[in-house]
Amino acid sequence: MKNFPDILGKCQTLLGKALSKLSMLNLKSFYKKPKFWRNLIILLLFVLLIGLGSGTYWISTLDVSKLESPLAKPTYIYDQAGNKISQLSSSRIEPVTLEQVPLHTQKAIIATEDKRFYEHQGVDIRSILRALVQDLKTQNFSEGGSTISQQLAKNLFLTSDKTLSRKLKEAGYAIKIEATLSKDKILESYLNHIYFGEGNWGLQEAAYYYFGKNAEDLNLEESALLAGILKGPTIYSPLKNKELALQRRNLVLSMMTDQGYITAKEAAQATAAPIALRTKPLDNLSGKYAPYVDYVIEEAINRYGFTEDQILTLGLQIYTQMDAKVQQAAETVYKDDQFFPQGKEDQKVQSGIAILDQHTGAIRGLVGYRGESAFRQFNRASQLKRQPGSIIKPLMVYGPALEKGYRPDALLYDGPLNLDGYTPKDWDGQTRGWVTMEEAIQQSWNIPAVWLFDQIGIEAGKAFAQRAGIPLTEKDAHLSLALGGFAEGVSPLDIAQAYTAFANQGLMHTAHSITKITTADGHVLAQMQPESVQVTDPHHAYTMTLLLQNVVQQGTAPKAALGSRPVAGKTGSVELPPTQEFAGISKGQKDVWFVGYTPELTAAIWMGYDQTDREHYLTTSGGSGPAVVFHEVLSLALKDTPIKPFEVPAGYVKDWNIWPEGWDDEDKYGRDDDENQKNKKNTKDKNQNNKNKNKDKNKGNQSPENDYNEFWDNFFQGLWR
Repeated sequence: MKNFPDILGKCQTLLGKALSKLSMLNLKSFYKKPKFWRNLIILLLFVLLIGLGSGTYWISTLDVSKLESPLAKPTYIYDQAGNKISQLSSSRIEPVTLEQVPLHTQKAIIATEDKRFYEHQGVDIRSILRALVQDLKTQNFSEGGSTISQQLAKNLFLTSDKTLSRKLKEAGYAIKIEATLSKDKILESYLNHIYFGEGNWGLQEAAYYYFGKNAEDLNLEESALLAGILKGPTIYSPLKNKELALQRRNLVLSMMTDQGYITAKEAAQATAAPIALRTKPLDNLSGKYAPYVDYVIEEAINRYGFTEDQILTLGLQIYTQMDAKVQQAAETVYKDDQFFPQGKEDQKVQSGIAILDQHTGAIRGLVGYRGESAFRQFNRASQLKRQPGSIIKPLMVYGPALEKGYRPDALLYDGPLNLDGYTPKDWDGQTRGWVTMEEAIQQSWNIPAVWLFDQIGIEAGKAFAQRAGIPLTEKDAHLSLALGGFAEGVSPLDIAQAYTAFANQGLMHTAHSITKITTADGHVLAQMQPESVQVTDPHHAYTMTLLLQNVVQQGTAPKAALGSRPVAGKTGSVELPPTQEFAGISKGQKDVWFVGYTPELTAAIWMGYDQTDREHYLTTSGGSGPAVVFHEVLSLALKDTPIKPFEVPAGYVKDWNIWPEGWDDEDKYGRDDDENQKNKKNTKDKNQNNKNKNKDKNKGNQSPENDYNEFWDNFFQGLWR
C-alpha cells in the first residue's frame, strides 16, 4: 500500500485492456437491460469503495513525523565583550515561530500561494481540476495548483520530478499533513522550509539576506516582494531582475487587496515604494573565528558534558573569553606563509598557538592549524601531545630549584656527566665547567639542567610541574624529564597555562574559553567556576620572570622581543630521535617551541610536521620560527596597548647580582647603599657555600676538579672585590 499511486496506475492499465476486449463483443443488447446498469453501478461503487479504502489506508501509513520534530536552532557564540561572533547549526534553516511573523507577511504568502488555504483539507479540488485540464493539454504535468500543504510535502518528502505519480503522492502527503497538524503549524512549517532564492531557505534567512533584518521586522512591501519570489525564485529575484521583481511585488499587493487582506490605500502606498534592499555587506557568522570556535565546542563537550548534537541544534548562547583583536592577530599571522618554515609538497609545517590572559586564565586567542579549516579538525593548540624540549626547564628544574634556595647566581655543573648511564649533552657540543643558573637558562644549556634536577630530586621537579598543570604519567620518572623527555607530551595550551604562574606572581588560573552557556531565553545551563593554584611564591615567580627576560634580551630568543615592551620567554627544541632512519642528519629537529609573556598576555607556540620522517623534519630552532610568530602575533594583538612593566611583588628584595640589562635597583626599590652592600656580602657567602657543596657532590662525576678549581678561585676573588 505504500506504493498506492503505482498500483492505481497498473489497475488503470488492466481496466483499459478489459474494456478494449469488451468493445469487440456485441454488447448492444446488454445496454438495454436494467440489470446491466444496476450491476455496472454496483461494480463502480465497489471499485470506488476499494479505491477509497486502499487510498485511506495508504495515506494512514505515510510518515510525516518529521514535521512535528522541532527544527534545529542555531547556537550563537559571543566574545568577551558580548558581541555575537559566530553561529553553529546542523541545519540550513533558522526557524521562526508564526507569532514572530507579521500578519501582513502571512497574508501575502497565502494570497499568492494558496488563497483557499483555510478552506480545503490539503488538496484544493478546484485548483487541481484546473491544473489537470492544462496538464492533459500539454502532456507534461507541469501546471501548478498545489496547495501550501502540497508544497510542504514536496519540499520535505518527495523529489522534484513532474509526474502524475509524484502528484498523487503529493496529494496523499498533503491530506496526512492536514490530518496531523493545525493550519497555523502547517503555515509555520511552510514558512521555515520554502525556498526564497539566492540560496536562502526559510523566511528568516530570506529577510536577513535581502533586507538585513529579522522576519518579525518585515514591512508590507518587503513581505509582498518575498511572496512574489516564490513563483520563480530565479526569475523574480530582485538581485537578478529588479524590474520583474517590482512588477511581481505589485501584483501580490493587488491580490492581497482583492482578497480583502489590505485596503486599497495601503496597497497604493506600498506600490509607490521603491524596492529597498540591504546596502551593508552580510555579516555571515557561520564559520567565523573557526579555530577558536572549534576549541569552544571541545571545551563545552569535555568540561560541561554537552554533545555535539546539542550544541548544533538547541539554540544555545555560549559566552566566551575571546578577544577579537587577539584572535584576528593570530589568524592573520597563521595565514601568512612567510612566518613559517617552508614545508614539503605532501606536508605543510604545522603549528598551534594558545594565548592567555594570565590574570584570569581566559583564553584570548587560539589557532590550532595552518591551511584550510574543517569543522572540528585536529586542534594542535589543545589536542597535540609532543615533547616540550627546553621550555620545560623553568617548570621542572629551575622553578623548584628557586624554592629549594638556589639563586640565579648559584653555580651549576656543566661538564662531562654520566648519571646511571644517562649522558646529556649541551646543544653546541661544548662544556664550560661551571656556569650560573642565569647563564644556563639564558643559553639553554642541557647539562646544568640535568645536574640540578638530580640535585633537587625528581619528585620535587615533578611536583612543581604538576601544580602548574603539566600532565605526567607513571612512566615519567627519570632524569630526562629535565629536558622534556615525556612519555606522552604536552600541548601549547598546557604550556601557556603553566607559564601564567610565572607571569602572575606564582598564581595560575585554569585556562578556559567559556564563561557561561545559556538557553535562548537566558536560562543558565553552565557557568565557569574560577579555579586557581598558587604554583610558587610571588618572589620566586618574579625572579623567574627576570631570568626569562634575559633569555629574550641576551639569550636564545632575541627574535621574540617587542621593542620597549617587556617580554620574558623560553625556547625549546626536540632533536630527531637517534634511530637508523635519521642516521647521518646532524642538524634536525622534530619539534620547536617558544613560550613567552608580557605583562598582559602569555602565549605558547609549537611547530613541526604531523608525521616526522627522513624527508620531513625541521632545520630551524625555537628561537627562530616560533619566536618570530610570537613577535608577529603579539605585536598585532597589543598594538596601541600602553606599555607597562611587570608588576613587582610586595617586599621583593634583590639578593643576587646578575640582572637583565637596564636594571636599576635604587629606582626600583629605593634601597640605600648600606643595604645593597649587606646583600652583596650575603650573596658572596651563599655563593661560596654553593660552590663548595657543588664540588663535593660532583667528585664522583667524570669532571676533573683540578682543571677548574684554580680558575673559579680567581674568578670569585675578582668578583667580590
